Amino acid sequence: MLFNSYSFLLVYLPLTLLGFFACARFGKAAGAAWLALCSLGFYGWWDAKYLTLLLASILGNYYAGMHISRHAGTVTGRRALILAITANLLILGYFKYVDFFLASVNALTGSRLAMLNVLLPIGVSFFTFTQIAFLADAFAGKVTEYRFTHYVLFVTYFPHLIAGPVLHHSEMMPQFDDDRTYRLRVQAISIGVTIFTLGLAKKVLIADNLSVHANPIFALDAANPSLFSAWSGVLAYTFQLYFDFSGYSDMAIGLSHMFNVSLPLNFNSPYKARNISEFWRRWHMTLSRFLRDYLYIPMGGNRHGAVRRHFNLMATMVLGGLWHGAGWTFVIWGALHGAYLVLHQGWQHVRARLPWCLPAPLGRVLATALTFLSVVIAWVYFRASDLTVAHRVLAGMAGQWGAALPEPLMTRLGPAAEFLRAAGIGSYAGGGGQFVEVWSWLAFSAVLVFWAPNSQEIVSRWRAALPGQSDDVGHAAVPTRLLWQPSKRHAAAVGLLLASCVMALSRPTEFLYFQF
Repeated sequence: MLFNSYSFLLVYLPLTLLGFFACARFGKAAGAAWLALCSLGFYGWWDAKYLTLLLASILGNYYAGMHISRHAGTVTGRRALILAITANLLILGYFKYVDFFLASVNALTGSRLAMLNVLLPIGVSFFTFTQIAFLADAFAGKVTEYRFTHYVLFVTYFPHLIAGPVLHHSEMMPQFDDDRTYRLRVQAISIGVTIFTLGLAKKVLIADNLSVHANPIFALDAANPSLFSAWSGVLAYTFQLYFDFSGYSDMAIGLSHMFNVSLPLNFNSPYKARNISEFWRRWHMTLSRFLRDYLYIPMGGNRHGAVRRHFNLMATMVLGGLWHGAGWTFVIWGALHGAYLVLHQGWQHVRARLPWCLPAPLGRVLATALTFLSVVIAWVYFRASDLTVAHRVLAGMAGQWGAALPEPLMTRLGPAAEFLRAAGIGSYAGGGGQFVEVWSWLAFSAVLVFWAPNSQEIVSRWRAALPGQSDDVGHAAVPTRLLWQPSKRHAAAVGLLLASCVMALSRPTEFLYFQF
């Protein structure tokens, strides 16, 4: 079931919301049980056979967590923790990586091992990582609440189940035990609807319209793209992924807020980042937190010198790339970001010794532009279905296949057209309508991404999400007229935007992060 579908908007959400507050009248346990059952139903809607896998994972990790907690900090607890994490990773590895492993063996050895064609259960990465974090917290003595209904709800809570955020046990359990969570609050629902609507608009009105300009460039049978075609396709995907994931993150937070539950902030205008470290404090923030706390720091973090720190960074990002998908393209994407982080640390060391620096405004613009360009190049590997497609697109971005503009557009440029032809930019006979359309979408997206306030900034007078690790990067000053208010004017604006989204839902599409 998709957040951007009629079945969810008109049936599932109203019934779940009304049933939750109705059951809560009989006590917190009843309200939590209703929400847990509805969350299981939400997951089972995709494919009921994988509901067994989810329930088995919940039961196994719940009892493993209790055992680990009783032996927290001991050798027995550590052994149980290693065993439980290994079991989780083996299950995840089977569903996500077994065919990738077999294909890689075939490619390296020339063997002909048969593919198993294992179907990836939706959300398996997210509910597995959520429970691994729970096990680690249990060993550290951070877990104090073991009510089974609350644990089931913690893992299956439908706003986060399919595509995050990755939750901590300590973030959610106090909220599930809070009496205020089970009281109907009109203001909480109105704020939640506002954030949900902003996210829905990002997905339906922007991301889905950008996809039609991004997909052709990355098609397996696509022709070699010229300079402008390659850049327009890659930028279209860059912004599509931004609005798709930002939209999902907003919708998850908005939905949860309707139930008086705050999810951690997971997305905070990452393309405004001035360096790659800041980008990762703004993009998929809960995954970055997980990789830092449960992989980078246990590997040694920055405690053993520069060489070890750089190795730990590279290993963490490569494994983070593999988490996103089983393919060499994801390995390279992760390795690129690891290299970016290492280079950034090296630059910080050099910059501290420089006797000069650029003027602050110019320096900020150039830093943001360089960071954005680096991220865009890495997205090519993230999106491409294989290395051949990725290299073909990158070659087009470098101008290897030439550069051309529509002849009607060249004609309108007048004398400037001669300058462009002298620079090696030719023309093609096709009309300029599609060219103008895609670059208009890109310009519109860029304005929203780099200059518009994000959803959390719009509702900043009412904190709707748990504090995120990117709070240190600051927030933009939002004009007063754009700050959400519980007023008729803002209600009308949100209602009009929601109606526009609903009318555009002729054929809902999945969120891009569902594939991970």
